[in-house]
Amino acid sequence: MQYTIENDSIRLTVDSEGAEAVSVINKHSGAEMLWCGDPAVWGRHAPILFPYTGKLTQGKMIAKGLEYAGGQHGFARDVQHTLTRQTADTLEFELHADNQTLPLWPYAFVLRSTFVIEGVTVHHTLTVENPVEPQLRFGIGYHPAFAIPFDDKHTADDYEFRFEELESPLCVSARPDGLLNGTDYYYLARNTRRIPLTKDLFANDSHCMVNLRSKSLAIVEKDTGRRVSCDIAGYPYVLIWSKTDWPARFVCIEPWHSLPGEENGPLEWEQRPCAASLKKGETWSTTLSTTFDR
Repeated sequence: MQYTIENDSIRLTVDSEGAEAVSVINKHSGAEMLWCGDPAVWGRHAPILFPYTGKLTQGKMIAKGLEYAGGQHGFARDVQHTLTRQTADTLEFELHADNQTLPLWPYAFVLRSTFVIEGVTVHHTLTVENPVEPQLRFGIGYHPAFAIPFDDKHTADDYEFRFEELESPLCVSARPDGLLNGTDYYYLARNTRRIPLTKDLFANDSHCMVNLRSKSLAIVEKDTGRRVSCDIAGYPYVLIWSKTDWPARFVCIEPWHSLPGEENGPLEWEQRPCAASLKKGETWSTTLSTTFDR
């Protein structure tokens, strides 16, 4: 089921399936600012990545002594979440361990997803609680897709990714199969604030940038300065991605707190690098704030 909140500037719609934002409308122009989720291109809008990001080594994990198969980016994006609160500016959803999650990941948890709109900004907070487990380790990340071009007067060539600070973004390699090999790193660019959107930018899939100094990363319309900007402060990994189809119809800015599995890495869940490790009763949260200046 879909739920909507709005203010004078934007209208946000979130689907309880995946607790996924599926629409952000600019109320002044009527423009849709999230990707439409066309299944012929890419059938998502802004999925939550939990309890891991990317792929699992060999597509599986060993947890509590048993083997579990796992697809890309975990399961939270594919299951129903429960609406627990709705106000004029807030939507809150919860996902608890149950008969749809335990066959996929044998841990008790609470995942709370809270959306708050403030002017032209959407704040999306993910909170994880450990109710009973001696230790709860997990990965987590965001994967919003933003529609381009912003209007019919522009094309994909008119856009660039823009950092707040001068950057030489170092990337970890997950080529060609989405798993880390642990040895390959490369510079996406050197001493720049701008990464132009080009036909071949994503020819080898996404770019996973490590330890950026910038507090924000935006997709910017070069001649007007209109932009969608993500607050990436505190995120150790930030990915950019789109499909290889050209001209591009969307771009993703993806702040993550964890990485994909390794080609020859351990299968044991407890050995997988994680975003956080919670003792019984502990809580952890992170927020992605996205500002739509367009």
